[in-house]
Amino acid sequence: MKLQSQLNVAFTTLLLVIMTAASYVIYSLILDLLIQDEQRQLKETGELLVSFLNEQFETVGDYRQFNEFLQEQDLQLFLYDRNQDAVLMSTMSASVVSDFFEANNFSAANQTLWEYGNERFVTSRILFYPEISGLELILLTPMDDLTVVQQSFFIRLFLVFLIGAAAAVLLSYFMTNKLVTPLTQLKGELKKIEKRQFNEMNRVKATGEIKEVEQSVYDMARELERYMNSQQTFFQNASHELKTPLMTIQGYAEGIKDGIFKDKDQEKGLEVMVTEVKRLKEIINEMILLAKLDSEPSSYNPVTIEAELLIAQVVDRVIPLINEKGIHLHYHVDENIEIVADEEKLLRALLNIVFNGIRHARSEVSIRVVQKKHQVAILIEDDGDGIEEEQAEQIFHRFVKGKDGETGLGLAIARAIVEQSNGKIAAGKSELGGAKFEIRLFQERKGMDKG
Repeated sequence: MKLQSQLNVAFTTLLLVIMTAASYVIYSLILDLLIQDEQRQLKETGELLVSFLNEQFETVGDYRQFNEFLQEQDLQLFLYDRNQDAVLMSTMSASVVSDFFEANNFSAANQTLWEYGNERFVTSRILFYPEISGLELILLTPMDDLTVVQQSFFIRLFLVFLIGAAAAVLLSYFMTNKLVTPLTQLKGELKKIEKRQFNEMNRVKATGEIKEVEQSVYDMARELERYMNSQQTFFQNASHELKTPLMTIQGYAEGIKDGIFKDKDQEKGLEVMVTEVKRLKEIINEMILLAKLDSEPSSYNPVTIEAELLIAQVVDRVIPLINEKGIHLHYHVDENIEIVADEEKLLRALLNIVFNGIRHARSEVSIRVVQKKHQVAILIEDDGDGIEEEQAEQIFHRFVKGKDGETGLGLAIARAIVEQSNGKIAAGKSELGGAKFEIRLFQERKGMDKG
């Protein structure tokens, strides 16, 4: 069953249950209210009659003289003498009075419902003045009359309920249709993602949580498209990067085999082959490292590291290269900064970025580590040619090489390690004139070992 049908069935069922319960309660309350109202009206009528009879009694002196007057009233009533425990007169027949007298307790002043055969009557009792006379006027109304009113009122109320229920069901259909339609459209968009038809995707109009889901689906599609494009580019670049040294090795190997290269040329060819094999080995090792970073998060072992000691290790490893190129390296680390990360991998990421800066720097490279609230920022800058704004995002993709780049995997490895370290890396323009790499690590120190 579709979601819209399920929602409509659930709403209709709930509506029926509520209406049934409400109808039962209202049906019972109507009868109680009718009984109370009828008793009130009987009491008012009885008090008027008793008041009139009391005034006339002062002149006539005998209540029995009013028998004809009471018979003329279109009422069912008894004139009851408490002292004699007898009915003095009634507007009903003698047989009915006799049966009534036997079936009900006339001496019980608080009895409100009387029975006669299969019928019930609402009663109201009014004492004559003075009370010592013992006379009491008892008025009756058949319950059947009230039941007819009750049923008539309930039928009208039921019709109102039916109209309201029909309107509610139509409104429910409209609302559920408005709710389900975006979901149906999202289903179609997900089918497009499944078929990789990213260019054919359309935005879905929605509100509330469904809008958030739609935005998440759209972002997922864009990210998936970017990932697939990057994977395609990766394989193209990887095949190109691997093909170039292999063709060089193959060319020299065939030349040496066929005797084309001799003596010094043969020796030179062997040196080129060894160099290309080393380059090929380096590319493959970095590709393997990237694959491990993506597929084996369990190999990441975070510990708490002192930032000053970490940067000292970086400086120790780059000293030979900066001395060779005559580059001035200066660094600064704020006091008492600790970083939670896998020390070996984070060191590898920092070295990749610093070596990249040294290769492109003219005379200066800077490393700074500062604390920013709950973040640790590592800033690596140089005074080289810098990075074009449109290349700032692409520079971290695999096999994207800048000027004088080597394998094109160093910065991709650095980004993967930083992201595993609960951080982000970005590239931009430095105040020194060259490139600026900023790493922000979000720290959680609880439960970590001291590195």
